[in-house]
Amino acid sequence: MFVCVDEDLVKKLRDFRFRKETNNAAIIMKIDKDKQLVILEEEHEDISPEDLKNELPERHYKYQHDDGRVSYPLCFIFSSPVGCKPEQQMMYAGSKNKLVQTVELTKVFEIRNTEDLTEEWLQEKLGFFR
Repeated sequence: MFVCVDEDLVKKLRDFRFRKETNNAAIIMKIDKDKQLVILEEEHEDISPEDLKNELPERHYKYQHDDGRVSYPLCFIFSSPVGCKPEQQMMYAGSKNKLVQTVELTKVFEIRNTEDLTEEWLQEKLGFFR
């Protein structure tokens, strides 16, 4: 199953990667099953991981390094709906890989349960990139 990425979304993600704002922000995407296309669902500015968790269906991040430096890594957090059909799971997995390749994402994390998305979880994941 081949899923494409909407060109407008690709541009938005590339712009997002190099944004100048220093607040936490998120882009939520979804798959349009009829069009077999990854599209923009929502954008959020100044959002914490905990608030983002509440926005995800059943998201630029400020990271403070141990040495005091501050960076704003672009993180792609992938979550597929719990209990969806195997066909949909394949579609989600294919779209994730296509999106990661198209936008050249490097910090890619996957969660199964949106309740796991916390500040501590993200800090732990980003610790790998220090």
